[in-house]
Amino acid sequence: MQVLTTAALIIIGVLLFEFIIFAHEFGHYITAKKSGVQVNEFALGMGPKIFSFKKGETTYSLRLFPIGGFCSMEGEDERSDNPRAFTNAKVWKRMIIIVAGAVMNILVGFVLMFIVTVFQGQFIGTTVTAFAPYAYTANAGLEVGDQIVSVGGYSIANSRDLSLGIQLLPCENVDPQSLTVYKQDCCTEAMHYLYTMRDDLKLIDDDMMSALYYQVLPPVAAQINRATSKEEAYALMQQVIDQYYTVAKAEKPKDFAYPVIEVRDSRLRYMGDVTVIRNGEKQELKDVQFFTYKPSEDKTAVGIDFYLSPKEKNFATVMEETFTGTVSLAKSVWKSFEMLLRGRFHLSDMSGPVGITKAVSDVAAVGLQSSFGDAVLNIVMVMALITVNLGIVNMLPFPALDGGRFVFLLIEAIIRRPLPRKLEYIVNGVGLALLILLIIVITGSDIFKLFTGGFDTIT
Repeated sequence: MQVLTTAALIIIGVLLFEFIIFAHEFGHYITAKKSGVQVNEFALGMGPKIFSFKKGETTYSLRLFPIGGFCSMEGEDERSDNPRAFTNAKVWKRMIIIVAGAVMNILVGFVLMFIVTVFQGQFIGTTVTAFAPYAYTANAGLEVGDQIVSVGGYSIANSRDLSLGIQLLPCENVDPQSLTVYKQDCCTEAMHYLYTMRDDLKLIDDDMMSALYYQVLPPVAAQINRATSKEEAYALMQQVIDQYYTVAKAEKPKDFAYPVIEVRDSRLRYMGDVTVIRNGEKQELKDVQFFTYKPSEDKTAVGIDFYLSPKEKNFATVMEETFTGTVSLAKSVWKSFEMLLRGRFHLSDMSGPVGITKAVSDVAAVGLQSSFGDAVLNIVMVMALITVNLGIVNMLPFPALDGGRFVFLLIEAIIRRPLPRKLEYIVNGVGLALLILLIIVITGSDIFKLFTGGFDTIT
């Protein structure tokens, strides 16, 4: 049964990927037809033909490898005297044909995001409603009722933006002796002491620990967050530990001692400026520290240590979440390029077909832990990201990409005459060779990571 389930998910993934390619090429195809440009072949897949048929002037074919497709227009890549050749169409028509593929990708991304949104259990807003007891952000300036609109300069329209904005913050060393860090440690030690009482001292069970965590710790943690001195913060930590014993009706062990707040040489924190709307006014909070932890010895991660307001699910909010979700995907693609140029991402962080297949497999496996439907929705979400990514990347002003071709057309429209076709063919040929080389390098890197365990595991 597991084999059949996995096979079904693979088929769904391949079909969705081919649908993305079909939509892109169909954008070129339909606008070319409407513009009077001759389309010689419309193909889905690459490599040898499995079957094909001809209708009118166009051959429609299905090819062996489901890794792409193409719309071959007369005169697109070579000189042609045909009056219906691509190069002989008016420049504004050629511009529309070139951008149509990317537009279709964005539209498909919207449709896939709509599907994910419709089946989403609940919607989460961007307004803080409460803090976890150990909240770093609570003693770094964030307050209940704050509507977060920007994190580290990254605009926030929904909870997906917020999560990504926090992930993109720089992780920096902060003053290990600051009051903010000390209060964070007091809250964390107060929380950890509950685990000590349960696991080491065997004084409380799970039910009592839950009661202490949710009823006793939060109000005192909030007081610690507002403390104006280390002495006040430490006294409050002692107070809440005493309350644990009182509420649990447990006796302190003979060797009882309050936790010692350790002062380290350095402390890492994901940190950045946060813009919020507080009491109807926009306010900027400087250097807000977010919950930072180490999942392993050599890695540092960041988490959200506060709760966000729920949103009612209705037609209006479904459409809102779909639109902002699609925009969020587009923003994340542009942000990735920015981070790549700034050196925070490297070529080794990029993935090609192998890496994408691995990612789809991982998200499907995570979804299967709950249901087959969740696995499918996870795949649909990844495909939404891929199609938006494809649309944006294709419009980058790089030779051989649609964006590079559009630049040539834009220059032609400005100077009112086409650039030498030979120059365009050479530039696009060089660009294509560089793209193929890049794909080979990235695919080789993906294969290496696949066999050496270099891919990050999605959990």
